[in-house]
Amino acid sequence: MNSTALEDDLPAMAGEQKQKATTATTDTVYALLFAISFSHLLNDTIQMLMPAVYPVLKSTYGLTFKQLGLITLTFQCTASLLQPLVGYFTDKRPMPWSLPVGMGMTLIGLLSLSRADNYPLILVSSALVGAGSAVFHPEASRIAYMAAGRRRGLAQSLFQVGGNAGTSIGPLLAAWFVVPHGQHALAWFSVIAMLGVFVLFKVGRWQTQNMHRVRRKAPAGTGAIKAAPTSGRVALAVGVLVMLVFSKYVYLASLSNYYTFYLMDRFQLSVQQSQYLLFVFLFAVAAGTIIGGPVGDRIGRKRVIWVSILGVAPFSLWLPHAGLATTAVLTVIIGLVLASAFSAILVYAQELMPGKVGMIAGLFFGLAFGIAGIGSAVLGAVADSHGINFVFHACAWLPLLGLLTVLLPDVEAERAK
Repeated sequence: MNSTALEDDLPAMAGEQKQKATTATTDTVYALLFAISFSHLLNDTIQMLMPAVYPVLKSTYGLTFKQLGLITLTFQCTASLLQPLVGYFTDKRPMPWSLPVGMGMTLIGLLSLSRADNYPLILVSSALVGAGSAVFHPEASRIAYMAAGRRRGLAQSLFQVGGNAGTSIGPLLAAWFVVPHGQHALAWFSVIAMLGVFVLFKVGRWQTQNMHRVRRKAPAGTGAIKAAPTSGRVALAVGVLVMLVFSKYVYLASLSNYYTFYLMDRFQLSVQQSQYLLFVFLFAVAAGTIIGGPVGDRIGRKRVIWVSILGVAPFSLWLPHAGLATTAVLTVIIGLVLASAFSAILVYAQELMPGKVGMIAGLFFGLAFGIAGIGSAVLGAVADSHGINFVFHACAWLPLLGLLTVLLPDVEAERAK
């Protein structure tokens, strides 16, 4: 082969290598997505042991409801408020090994809580468990983003459904082990935390080897933005997304925390019967979480946000006036549709601000935790003063905030077929 022919072949070879590199970068790494989803399950299982163990702490140490509230505040402050700060810091300086370190903090907090014999130590232990969660969520969401390739919505859905499963399992395990055997039984769950450290160590090693998968400009066909919106439009979009998260999580809090009381008050169901219907609703929420991401990958995040928030309004407004059978059906529809919103909102925001993946994840996960906790407390106070039926009539209007979606800029590129 002469030198001229070789020179002619060089651009083609370089183009082929570039094509392979781009393809490798945009492939979806399902093994990592399942690993990070499983880690989310382990993390949130431990987090949900906190409120589940309150009755044990109250009876053992004679705590007041105010003191229990301060434990919740301490846990929520570290778990929610620290998340955006952790995400902002790791965006500037990636720390692949922060995940096993965060789970290690959770492990220390859990062991400390199992042996705490005074109120200040209980507060410190709660803060450590919350801090571990604050480190986990933004960085784990970043890895889901890295491993997603072109299927970012699916990646976030898989990540979140692991958390949903952990949220359901945690109270169940507490009822089986902690309530019968007491506070010291919390130490048994250190096995879960140690398993999490092991899995996240493997995940961190993959992250170290694949840092090139996080880019400020995503490859064509991955849902990258056409042109960067102005800072004013970005601020407006983030403000709208925050209001949509508020609408979604306050309404979900009304159903998750007070649906059983509503059924018992309005339809005179037993506790067991109402719990069955709550389980059906929560199952629909889990299914909706899985569905929302892939649908957003196919039809666009903004359309999913439109449908998942505003589309719930007719059903939510009908719910307080429906009979028992219709109520059961409506809550399944509401759970399926509304739960699909969060992954679409999160991925939309990450694509809006592609250089701040961790900060956006921390901001929205922190908001979700904080709004759900505050909303639940406020709705409880309203139910005490005005009745549980009033709560469901008032919350029925929240999905109409989905109309704000019209203010979101259209940042998604045309998708490759």
